[in-house]
Amino acid sequence: QVPLVESGGGLVQPGGSLRLSCTATGDIVSIYRMGWYRQAPGKQRELVAVFNHDGSTDYGDSAKGRFTLSRDNAKNEVYLQMNSLKFEDTALYYCNADLAHDHPVTGWGRYDYWGQGLQVTVST
Repeated sequence: QVPLVESGGGLVQPGGSLRLSCTATGDIVSIYRMGWYRQAPGKQRELVAVFNHDGSTDYGDSAKGRFTLSRDNAKNEVYLQMNSLKFEDTALYYCNADLAHDHPVTGWGRYDYWGQGLQVTVST
């Protein structure tokens, strides 16, 4: 079973919007941190937006004022609404979660997961 299931992404024109979704699956007990990072070609992976365990939200500088992170705790889902997209937003977007499982066989464990990545391309 894939721990993080990502959806959304694709091709959008500059100034357009996209919404990314990420669902954490499994026998989840607690989610300590969950959000999105991105990696553009030739660049390091960087923070986009993340929910922290204390309830705070961190945004990367490039996301502030344009992107909004939201969540549905009942569904273990986070959503990244991206508005006013720019060429430089083109990247692979990865969901990341620091969470605890309570598996019926393996028991309690805390893990850090990455999704497989979603391509977001901003182009005319």
